Amino acid sequence: MEPITMPDLTARPHGFTVERIMSSPPDVLFEAWTEKFDEWFAAPGTLIMKAEVNSVFFFETVFKLDEESEEQRHPHYGRFLQIVPNRLIEFTWLTGAGGTEGAETVVTVELNDHQNGTLLTLSHKGFPDEESKSRHDSAWEMILEHLDQKMS
Repeated sequence: MEPITMPDLTARPHGFTVERIMSSPPDVLFEAWTEKFDEWFAAPGTLIMKAEVNSVFFFETVFKLDEESEEQRHPHYGRFLQIVPNRLIEFTWLTGAGGTEGAETVVTVELNDHQNGTLLTLSHKGFPDEESKSRHDSAWEMILEHLDQKMS
């Protein structure tokens, strides 16, 4: 199935790519991204997701900057653009202020066999400015490390 419409990123050229060798095999990571997102990323009880092309999803992340601060809730929305079992997941990613600033960005996750694990390549494109791109670039590094620990 083809996506209903692809985002036009021409006016938002900011993006990056992160690579990480993961301990888990591609099938485990594919399942983590498509069926177990609330086990390692989304706040429990907030995930609405059916991993099919053109299907939309919603979830929240919840965190505290420190012990004294209040919890911050961050809603995330998107839709699946491409799914190749155990190899590729591509989806839009949209958050508000402090995130993608309301821009529909595109995340592509590629999974390739690497020794006993997986070479995971994550590209995130379509940011409206350098600042939002940089925030996500550093965040994805930590998120992938967390994923690797949770799925191993």
